[in-house]
Amino acid sequence: MKALFLAGGMGTRLKPLTDDLPKPMVPVMGKPLLERNMLRLKACGVDEIILSTSYKPQKIKEYFGDGAKLGLKIHYICEDIPLGTGGAIKNSQEFFDDTFLIFNADILSNINIIEMLKFHKKKRAAVTIAVTEVENPSLYGVIEYDEDFYAESFTEKPKPSETKSNYINAGIYIFEPEVLKEIPDFKVVSIERETYPLLLEKGYSIAVFKSSEYWMDIGTVEKYKQVHHDILNGSYPLPEFHEEIQDIFIGDHTTIHSTVKIIPPVYIGSKTKIDAFSVIGPNTIIGNHCSVGTNSKITHSIVWDGISIQDSSIMSDMILNSVKQGSTCMKKNDMKKETHAGEALGPIA
Repeated sequence: MKALFLAGGMGTRLKPLTDDLPKPMVPVMGKPLLERNMLRLKACGVDEIILSTSYKPQKIKEYFGDGAKLGLKIHYICEDIPLGTGGAIKNSQEFFDDTFLIFNADILSNINIIEMLKFHKKKRAAVTIAVTEVENPSLYGVIEYDEDFYAESFTEKPKPSETKSNYINAGIYIFEPEVLKEIPDFKVVSIERETYPLLLEKGYSIAVFKSSEYWMDIGTVEKYKQVHHDILNGSYPLPEFHEEIQDIFIGDHTTIHSTVKIIPPVYIGSKTKIDAFSVIGPNTIIGNHCSVGTNSKITHSIVWDGISIQDSSIMSDMILNSVKQGSTCMKKNDMKKETHAGEALGPIA
């Protein structure tokens, strides 16, 4: 089965983390968000992926290549100018001649894709849209549906008086290829504002798959931190976490001195080195290929891959990334003042 990832957004609200990195490539527990989503779809039977890119596409292609290292076949489409969600889907039309999945690349969710596919076939739908319930739907696209779970109307970012529904578009779709003929070529099109209402008007059946599973769009720094907190506290389970390790994950070929104190929950990636008398945690993520110097303390923070932290450093309530300057060494209170490679962006828990 094939899946299309819409991965062209600039991630403006996620700055400074996306200053030099596409939003789908921000790391979630040591792996790019896009990689985690690809592997999840692979487990559901997807073996071929089309990536629709626009912002810094080389960063994505350099990392994934042809997909062989993940056991997938990956194709790339790069838009010279952003074409909107509908335009991006239309732009990939040549790849699809059967039922296919569409996935917004900036979300993390464990919505059951296999059950959604079964539901789509049962409903004989042209399109099926996953929906999730939120307290405040005014920031999202709201879908109202009938008792048989077929869509009746779409409202983007409604005022409280404009909708009775709290179920929003979750950014996961199943399409039949004949739907693509309804999207114009070479034009900026919103699938939410234009295509879906048009399909209803023309009599296409749009099924609504309700889910109460975990769902988060990683659109802001606050939500990025929240996702990590949710993983650490078990709200969103990851395959590499197991109950028997008591909320501590340590990657392969990582060296931790016997005097290091680890306060769970903590995630430490692969090929990382933690030197003597350091304290790691709670609520801390350290990526791959990192080093933490002697007598350092890191709490309530996220450290991206490839970062070296000097001896006697104190780091709390931070996201430390290496986007601008490569590996970064910071020490003591200077870490809280850094505005390029280390961002003091508040606690993750």
